[in-house]
Amino acid sequence: MKSVLLIGLGKFGQILGESLLGMGDEVMIVDRNEDVIDMLAPKYAGALIANGMNVESMKSLDIPSYDVCVVAIGDDFQSSLEITSILKDLGARYVVSRANTDIQRKFLFRVGADEVIYPNRDIAEKLAVKINAEKVYDYIELDQKYSIFEIAVPAKWRGKSLVDVNPRAKHGLNILTIKKGNEIVPVPDANYVFEEGDHMVVFGNTETILEFSNKTK
Repeated sequence: MKSVLLIGLGKFGQILGESLLGMGDEVMIVDRNEDVIDMLAPKYAGALIANGMNVESMKSLDIPSYDVCVVAIGDDFQSSLEITSILKDLGARYVVSRANTDIQRKFLFRVGADEVIYPNRDIAEKLAVKINAEKVYDYIELDQKYSIFEIAVPAKWRGKSLVDVNPRAKHGLNILTIKKGNEIVPVPDANYVFEEGDHMVVFGNTETILEFSNKTK
């Protein structure tokens, strides 16, 4: 469980908040819209009607006590920028801020954001990958070169062991986990035999994995 300060309860912020609660996190919400806070407050560990740019209001929250502070504001970049800076000045351990453009992302990093999320771009890129790679079920981009993918096991691998297909040496794929429906096979050993319906969670060069996925059936 983590303690999270969530500032900005628009549509994105509300979905994020619900997800955090579902994972058992302790969430404090802040928004300047009284109606929104009144509606959502009963669900959360704490709630405050305040403008995040008000330093005194932010001081009252004991910012260093939170594991993560999230600035989820998407429609007012100036506020997002100032709140990010205020949080870092008040000793925030880790600040995640939302951006809508690359320029916003750069400025948020400059004022101290530890991580910048870019929901619209991330969703678009994820959809583009899925459209262009039929066998990709999910992926996480780690940086510009490397990602983690969930992909279908090629039909020609069925009935063969991990050591037989040798995915790391032959295809540049590092298999982290095998998914069998709702079951997980963590760190499969060399003798694991692939079956129909298996998915593999792999780590490697993004272009290499996409090329592999598009070439195999």
